[in-house]
Amino acid sequence: MPQADTAERLQKVLAAAGVGSRRACEDLIFRKRVTVNGKVAKLGDKVDPTSVEIRVDGQRVITDTKLVYLALNKPRGVVSSLDDEKGRSELADFLAQFGQRLHHVGRLDADSEGLLLITNDGELTNKLTHPRYGIQKTYLAEVINGPLPRNVGRQLLTGVELEDGPAKVDAFKLVGALGKTAQVELVLHEGRKHIVRRLMEAVGHPVTRLVRTSVGPVRLGDLRPGGFRHLSNAEVAALFKAAGD
Repeated sequence: MPQADTAERLQKVLAAAGVGSRRACEDLIFRKRVTVNGKVAKLGDKVDPTSVEIRVDGQRVITDTKLVYLALNKPRGVVSSLDDEKGRSELADFLAQFGQRLHHVGRLDADSEGLLLITNDGELTNKLTHPRYGIQKTYLAEVINGPLPRNVGRQLLTGVELEDGPAKVDAFKLVGALGKTAQVELVLHEGRKHIVRRLMEAVGHPVTRLVRTSVGPVRLGDLRPGGFRHLSNAEVAALFKAAGD
């Protein structure tokens, strides 16, 4: 394998990335389950963790310690921007502590809340936002004008005509209802602006609260509003896989 001044033993790099102990990583290499830049690795190989692509059983392992992957629970009222010209509360207020340039993957409008992925990995961002890969996102919406007729889900699954063309959801579920208010879960890969709100408005049930609960394989979980966590190596690998990597 090509070597550089920053090259380290492959098993050490794998262990530092959380794959397992050095001995376990040596066993993975011995059993030819590790590739570096597409070639099967062997014991004794040294690599530069900042410039190679390492995979175990075909799954990418993130070894560049400069790359940051975060899940943020964006609160309502915060703009999905790092430089809002109107001076509103924005993502930069939450990310200043990291001391480096990060960016958000996709957007949530100011009135919406929930999961936003934050990273400095341009490659992954491009994959996740490219329409070709159709990354699914899940939303929990509180809507009015209930109770919901049984055909609402069928309408959304079949397709609704909007001003900029037809749109539909990949999945729909009624979560709960109380009087004229209902909670529904929608899964879709559409990326058009305000798409969930416009869909529900089109079927006669405007959204009063909208929370994004997952992006691909990454879930919001019990992350508090304004809180963040680092994604695990498994979550990052799953995002690359979902994006066709």
